[in-house]
Order: sequence, then structure tokens, then C-alpha cells
Amino acid sequence: MRKKLAKLDDLPEGTTKRFSFKRAGIRVDAFVANYRGEIVAYENLCRHQPLTLDYGDGEFFSSDGSLFVCQTHGAMYHPKTGLCIEGPCTGASLHPLNIEITDGEIHLVDLPTE
Repeated sequence: MRKKLAKLDDLPEGTTKRFSFKRAGIRVDAFVANYRGEIVAYENLCRHQPLTLDYGDGEFFSSDGSLFVCQTHGAMYHPKTGLCIEGPCTGASLHPLNIEITDGEIHLVDLPTE
């Protein structure tokens, strides 16, 4: 199953978009980001404590745009790998999501059917 997340043109470099989907009947918060021209998607869940990285405002990038940052405790994640490189959960990784870009649209793929 697939879910359209955004048009590629609507996600310029350095921007993110929040979305959610259901897994086993439970809502999962997530986000898709354009990091230096590469589109990535992760569950929106800090690996330190079960909190979203943003405060619901869709702000995931550090001030210089080089890392994702958890606004609660300052954990820093590399956008290409999801690996926490600084903070209370160093060495843990964000949960990546499978996406495809087709005809200028970004889709979440491999969704469970419910």
C-alpha cells in the first residue's frame, strides 16, 4: 500500500513535512525531509524518550540545516542515516521509512494494509 506525502516541488531543500499513518491500528507520527536534495523519511520519535522531535511545529533541522534536532533534550541526528551523533541517545537511530518518488510525487510505501 502507498500513501502520497507531498509533491517534490512542494518540499524544497532544507524543508520538512509532518504526516502520520497507522500501524496495527496505532497512529504513528512521521516526517519527510529534503536534506541537501535527498528525500528522507523517519518516524517522528526521539530515541531518548518517546517524544516527537519537534513540538508539533514541523521544525526538525538544526539552525544551520545540517542535522535533525530533538527540541526536548537536544539529541542530534544525521539526516541521511538517522544516527544520533550527539546527545542522550548517541548511537541509536531514528526509524527510517520506505519512500518512493514517482512522477514528481513522494510516496510512503510498504504500508501495512488495515
